[in-house]
Amino acid sequence: MDVVIEIRDARIPLSTSHPKMDSWLGNRKRIIVLNRKDMISTEDMNAWATYFGNQGIKVVFSNGQLGMGTMKLGRMAKSVASVANTKRKEKGLLPRPVRAGIVGYPNVGKSSLINRLLKRRMCPAAPRPGVTRELKWVRFGTDLELLDSPGILPMRISDQTSAIKLAICDDIGERSYDFADVAAILVQMLIRHPAVGSEAFRRRYKIDVDSECGKTYALTDPLFFIQKMLF
Repeated sequence: MDVVIEIRDARIPLSTSHPKMDSWLGNRKRIIVLNRKDMISTEDMNAWATYFGNQGIKVVFSNGQLGMGTMKLGRMAKSVASVANTKRKEKGLLPRPVRAGIVGYPNVGKSSLINRLLKRRMCPAAPRPGVTRELKWVRFGTDLELLDSPGILPMRISDQTSAIKLAICDDIGERSYDFADVAAILVQMLIRHPAVGSEAFRRRYKIDVDSECGKTYALTDPLFFIQKMLF
């Protein structure tokens, strides 16, 4: 593997990176793609671009469903391919397609992004975790080969704050958590957020929440409740 393209959820980029990713990468080049850019503000994008830029990490913001950011990612990946083949030529080796692995948590949009890059449906994709179940190589032009891979989660997510964020954003399987509990926590996070608060919450969602934990309403239809919050 010559380069790794790590896909993360732009809403929770630090929570959607495997804790062992840095050790797995070694000296390989990495491009971070923050997918679902349409779900965060311009201010957040600028802040994350600065954060990763200060670490010398190349970052691309994308919307895998609409194809936004895929052209920039394609150019960046091909640039890496060009540099790699120049080095091979200097060593007297024949050029070959550079191999790039697409990695990330489940349901962060890996397969959708590949399909947008290739401008055709080559990898199965759906808005739920666990659709990709095997490794699959696909060719991107003559210079680059992409490896689609199943999402990888840690055996145990010890950081419970990250676990809650993953559940709220639907980046882990629904069998890993209880809808009502997650909905209740989401309500509390929103009404305690200085930019939201309980009054703004009621005006926006037309919902009167329980003053204790928000679970009274959530228990009536937790799946509908979460969907109403997110959409």
